Amino acid sequence: MTAGVQARVLIVARDDAEAGALAEGLDRLGWRTITARTEAAACIALSDLQIQAAIVDLASFDGDVDTVAGRLREACAPRRLPVLAMGALDPFQKDRGFDLTLAAPLHPAQAAMRLETLVRTAVAEEEYEVRTETFSERGHALDAPDDDPAPYRILAIGEPAPQFLALSNALQRNGAEVVGAFTAFTAFDYLHERPFDAVVLWADDNPHEALSIAAGLRRNTRLYHTPALLYMRANSAVTASEAYHRGISDVASPDTPENETALRVVELARAYRRQKAIRGALEQARSSGLMDAATGLFTRDLFAAHVMRLAKSAKARNRPLSVCMLKVAEKPDLKAPRAGGWVARAVPQIGSMIGRLVRVEDTAARLAPEVFALALPATPLHNARAAGERIAAVIGCTAFEAGQGATPFVVEFDLGVAEVASPDAVGHALEQAAAMAHALKAG
Repeated sequence: MTAGVQARVLIVARDDAEAGALAEGLDRLGWRTITARTEAAACIALSDLQIQAAIVDLASFDGDVDTVAGRLREACAPRRLPVLAMGALDPFQKDRGFDLTLAAPLHPAQAAMRLETLVRTAVAEEEYEVRTETFSERGHALDAPDDDPAPYRILAIGEPAPQFLALSNALQRNGAEVVGAFTAFTAFDYLHERPFDAVVLWADDNPHEALSIAAGLRRNTRLYHTPALLYMRANSAVTASEAYHRGISDVASPDTPENETALRVVELARAYRRQKAIRGALEQARSSGLMDAATGLFTRDLFAAHVMRLAKSAKARNRPLSVCMLKVAEKPDLKAPRAGGWVARAVPQIGSMIGRLVRVEDTAARLAPEVFALALPATPLHNARAAGERIAAVIGCTAFEAGQGATPFVVEFDLGVAEVASPDAVGHALEQAAAMAHALKAG
């Protein structure tokens, strides 16, 4: 790791046989790594650094690994630590405490995609804990994340080749429900009709069609996080690296034993279902009756109480916290819509759009008629600015009604961001963000 660069991922490995190439690849992809040769060294690193996730090379542990994940998490508590295992999957599906187990060798692009999901889930779990306290103070209890006991639902897409049918049977033996779709059109009909926990794509002689289906998943906001395993020939025209960079979650071949591949699919489905459960628990806030009636966002007072708790949580968990202010900019071409009240009529739609554009773990609020605020947990300043700019750009492409015969108008935002240094500095950070937005307006 380059001096002065904050490590994001801890790799626990006795040697570099598998971990070396993984560390180099993750570093190139922006997931800076640090390697610990022993569990004791790993725990020290976790207690000192802002590590976001850990990867454990199972081959490095000769004995019992059932308690490794728990001890690593304890070392950085109360910060939630996703722990990913790299190595052979347990055929008996014994719960070893890992968030996800992936077969070795682990491709850096594959690891980066899984890490992104796991870290977001961990931050969302922390947000759920804080949000539960905020809402309980106001007499509203949020339900715990729902651990769905139903069998994992797998959609298998492709021609019914013998190997593919064997994999479907192996999935069913592992307790999964499998639905088969022979074409992309049928597959997307199924995906829009019912929820699935994972997708298996049979590439056969046409891997590009399978990749186009995966690309379709990634373009759909509802299906974006659904994991997809690509089942392709060893001599395929598409490399594993290309598949991972195009959104595939895992790659297997007909040479891989069907039961191992089935276990890998079930692992992906298990992690995805947990992620969905956390998202569902957080989204309960919308129906709490405590939100702003017009926009569905946090009210000013609710936001003030919640961001104070977030700041205390960020300090305890050694995570960054940033705030962002978005104020509808005053422009010459908005004078007519303002005079007619059309901007005020557009505010509920604008607020609703902001609520859909933020991550589920973020908190969006309406502070004043045309002023919105975001609290972004586990987000440093430059990422908060990028998030605010993205939201402003998307809404800036929307035309709002200005009355009969009038040209629809668009809105721009005065944007300000600040990082919260400590719980005592929450008010200062909000003032700093507001001052930055005001300075942009003046400029």
